[in-house]
Amino acid sequence: MFTKLLSTALLTGLIITGFKVSAQTTMASVETMHKKQSVKTDSAATISTATTVAAVKPAADPIDTAWHPQRRLWGYAFGDAYYVQHAPPLTSTQGKENNYYQSPTGRNAFQFRRLYLGYDYDINKKFKAEVLLASEPNENTTPTTATSSVVNGDNLADGRMSFYIKNFNLRARDVWNGTDFVIGEMGTPGFALNEPGTNGPTSLSETTWGYRSVERTITDFHKNNSYDIGAALQGTFDPKVKNFGYVFMIGDNTTSSLATVYNPNSALSPTNPNPNTGFFKIFYGDLWGKFLDKHLYIDFYADYAQTSSSIASTAVTSGTVGPQEHNMYKAFAAYTTPILTVGVEAYTQTLDNAVVNTTTKTAESATVNAISLWVRGTISKDKWGYFARYDSYNPDTKFNGADVYAVNANGYSTFDPTTKETFITAGFDYTPAKNIHFMPNIWLTRYMDQTDVTTKGYVPDNHTLVYRMTFFYTFGK
Repeated sequence: MFTKLLSTALLTGLIITGFKVSAQTTMASVETMHKKQSVKTDSAATISTATTVAAVKPAADPIDTAWHPQRRLWGYAFGDAYYVQHAPPLTSTQGKENNYYQSPTGRNAFQFRRLYLGYDYDINKKFKAEVLLASEPNENTTPTTATSSVVNGDNLADGRMSFYIKNFNLRARDVWNGTDFVIGEMGTPGFALNEPGTNGPTSLSETTWGYRSVERTITDFHKNNSYDIGAALQGTFDPKVKNFGYVFMIGDNTTSSLATVYNPNSALSPTNPNPNTGFFKIFYGDLWGKFLDKHLYIDFYADYAQTSSSIASTAVTSGTVGPQEHNMYKAFAAYTTPILTVGVEAYTQTLDNAVVNTTTKTAESATVNAISLWVRGTISKDKWGYFARYDSYNPDTKFNGADVYAVNANGYSTFDPTTKETFITAGFDYTPAKNIHFMPNIWLTRYMDQTDVTTKGYVPDNHTLVYRMTFFYTFGK
C-alpha cells in the first residue's frame, strides 16, 4: 500500500511539475511573440514617420544650368590699303571731319582706322562689367609740335598708335522687368547699342547700316557723341519679345576727355566761358520699334546740351557771346531682309550762338540739316555682298553768302558753317570666312562753299576721292 501511495504521489508531482514547465514555456513563447510583434509595429511606425518627414522636407533649390557666366576677351580691327586720287590743297580747311583731311593727292598707304580690344565679364546674373580699349588714328598723324605728347587722342607724339579707354561700365540687368541700368563710359543711344542678352536695342542706325568699317553714320561723321561718360536706362516695353523700347541717358558731353569737365589752365571769365562746360550735362533720349515681323525698324532720337553760360551781350565788339547750347532731332528707318536692306537717316540740329557774323558784328545760331540714304545686300550666299550710300549735309541753313563768318566755340571744334558736303561710297563685300571681310570701295566727299563768289574768303568747289581695299575682322565674339 505504501508503495502504491508513493508511486501515486511521485506521478502526481511529475504531472504538476510538467504543467508548470509547459505553462512557463507557453508564457515565454507568448511574451516573445508579443515582443516581436511590438518590434515590427515600432519599425513600421518608424518607417511611416520617416516617410512623412521626407515628404514634408522641402526639395533642394534647382540648379540653373541654362545660365553660364560670360568671360569674353574680344576685339576687331579695320583699315585699308588706300590711294588718294584727288584732294584739296594742303592749305585748305575743307573736310575737317573726315579721315583724309589735309592729305595730299597721290598719297597711298596701308592704314588701320580702328583697333578694338574689349573684355566682358559677368560678375553674376545681375551685374555685368564691360571694358573697351580703342585706337582710332586719322590718316594724317603728324604732331603739330615737337613737344606734343598725344595727337588726336589716338597717336603718340612720335606718330605711333596708342590705346585709350572708350568704354568702362557696369550694367545692372532688369532693375525692373525689361530695363537695365548702366553707369560709366558707354555708347550713346544715337548709334550702335548692340547688346544681345540685355535690354539694349539692337536695331539702331550703325548696327543696321552694318558697314562702320567703311564709314561712320552721318551723325557720327559730323561729330555727335557716339560714346560718353554718364548713366543710362535701357529698356523694353515688351520684355518677352522686345519689339519696342527706349534709352534715356545723362552724360558729361566729354566722350573720353576730362579737359572740359575741369580745365585748370583756363580761368572762368565772361570772355572765356568754355570751362563752364563742366557745369552742364547732355541729355540723350531714344525710342525704337520693330514692325512687320521685325523687318521694319523705326527709331527716334533727341539730345540737348548747354555748353556755356555767358550772359553778356552778343555783340562781337564786346568780345563775348550769349549762352551756347545745341540740340538734335533724328529719325531713322530701315527695311531689312536676309538679302536686301535699305535705310534712311535724317536729322536737324540747332547750334545756338555757334558762329560770329563779322559783317553784322553779331553772334548767330546755326541750323544743321542732313540726310543719309543707303542700301546693302547679298550677291551670293555667305560670300559676296554689296553696299552703297549717299549723304547730303548742310551745316547752316541760315547762312548768308554775302556775309563773312567765323566759328565760335560750340563744342564741335571741326564745325565749319561755310561748306556744304555730299558724300558717296559704294563697294563689294567678300567674306571668305565668318567675321572676315575684304571690301573694295570708293570714298568720295564733295565740298561746296556757301559763300558768294564775290565775297571775301570764297573757296571754289573741290573734293576728296580715295580708292580703297578695306579689310575688317572680328575675334572672340
